[in-house]
Amino acid sequence: MVGRIARAHGIRGQVIVNLDTDFPGERFRPGAELFTMRGGVVTPLTLTTVRFQSERPVLGLAGIDTIEAAEGLAGLELRIPAGQLAVLPAGTFYHHDLVGCRVETASGAPVGTVQAVEGSADASRLVVAGSAGEILIPLATDICTTIDVRARLIVIDPPAGLLDLNA
Repeated sequence: MVGRIARAHGIRGQVIVNLDTDFPGERFRPGAELFTMRGGVVTPLTLTTVRFQSERPVLGLAGIDTIEAAEGLAGLELRIPAGQLAVLPAGTFYHHDLVGCRVETASGAPVGTVQAVEGSADASRLVVAGSAGEILIPLATDICTTIDVRARLIVIDPPAGLLDLNA
């Protein structure tokens, strides 16, 4: 996901987007095509205009030219095809690659499964569904010692009390 449409903006069918990408200049430019799911169908959206207001993109979309049409898009996720994802530096991961990974301690004790990743690139945390409920784990190299996306496994070495905070 590169963003989520927050709401309509103005009377000409523009929308304002909450960002979920580290590459806003690449993803949000006139002529770019983003995709959303509406009614179970993947729908392309072509950006006609782009400007940034308070670090959020305000988009004009082809075929969306009234406030009523724009209001109908609120809440939709904006995505790109996997083939258009930028290659990330070693040790960095797309959030969607971590969701679904099982989490265990260095001794092999199961912790749970990653349900979401929250926060920014410099301060993220894993939201893990554990047997006793939700567990929040900082996505830091000294805690998440091994991240193996292919094996769908994250090994953690939590500081004393971290897992108990969420109990």
